[in-house]
Amino acid sequence: MDNKITEKKRVLRRRVRDFCEREIVPIAKEIDQEASFPWEVVDKMGKLGYFGIQAPPELGGAGMDTLSYTIVIEEISRACGALGLCTSVHNSVALFPILAFGSDEQKKRWAPSLARGEKIGAFCLTEPNAGSDASGIESTAIRDGDHYVVNANKALVTNGGVADTCLIFTRTDPEAGRRGISVIVVERDTTGFKTGDLENLMGMRANPVASIRLTDCRVPKENLLSKEGMGLKIGLAALDVGRIGIAAQAVGIAQAALEASVHYANQRHQFGVPIANHQAIQFMIADMATEIEASRLLVLQAAKLRDRNKPFSQESAMAKLFATETSSRVTDKAVQIHGGYGYSKSYPVERYYRDARITRIYEGTAEIHRMVIAKGVLQQY
Repeated sequence: MDNKITEKKRVLRRRVRDFCEREIVPIAKEIDQEASFPWEVVDKMGKLGYFGIQAPPELGGAGMDTLSYTIVIEEISRACGALGLCTSVHNSVALFPILAFGSDEQKKRWAPSLARGEKIGAFCLTEPNAGSDASGIESTAIRDGDHYVVNANKALVTNGGVADTCLIFTRTDPEAGRRGISVIVVERDTTGFKTGDLENLMGMRANPVASIRLTDCRVPKENLLSKEGMGLKIGLAALDVGRIGIAAQAVGIAQAALEASVHYANQRHQFGVPIANHQAIQFMIADMATEIEASRLLVLQAAKLRDRNKPFSQESAMAKLFATETSSRVTDKAVQIHGGYGYSKSYPVERYYRDARITRIYEGTAEIHRMVIAKGVLQQY
């Protein structure tokens, strides 16, 4: 695998980092503590193309490749994990399925406003009784003439509190099991659409995670994505892409924790010298840096495979598994290096620690990814 990064990609990273340092880093602590969504910054991100990274220019997007997508997500997440999550989910599991499975009319209808960040997208799969087992969803969409009547209770929806365009996974044929699941696009202004209270989360607090309830929503049949029974195929394809984004998000959070730890270790003195001079601290920093670089390379590999139209499902699972577990280990070490101050909200590492923890759960738990990887390895050999 050729792991060289072109100068064009380095320029992209510098530009995104400059924006994040100027616009996101100064407010990251505040929006975390207040659990507030920074609309003003999000509007600026939309104008820069961050909500349509891989969408074609003719549909309002930036027309970039998957590797560029990972760079943008990593840098935003380095500044604020919650905004990195918003951007990743919007691009990969909300906009991507419309681009990949939608009709020309559907793409023209929904993609431009999403790609420009004028509307926020959400992927509505999880329910109180369905998570890792996507086939357990209980939502229904019953055909009634030229409409579907949709009833759904979606839980823990990322972007749910602000989402305008929602991909609802629902049963169009309750008797068909896994083959009876479909995706219907429902917009916020639909009668019967209701957003629940925002979740009071441990981390990612600036992302408005909420439940979404649909009660007898009459949705035009033209809102069916692809065709009936394609729900799980659409979902799995979207999650393969999404896992690359979440892996990049985890790398960004870990990178921020490493940089904060190095800065602190050079400033903090104990026993007459900076703690960076102590071998115990050096060993932790060495492990942190090594695991971050390994994670970044796994993300790079998955992204390049996708850009070359090669199978990448197993590689995206590996990247997501390793990068998210790395992020938890790295942020834990960051707290340890900061000592008592690491447990204080006066320093950012406690936020990185909280944000990193959820990355091992959403868009497929670590346990699910181990199952995916093991299945692929067993088949391969």
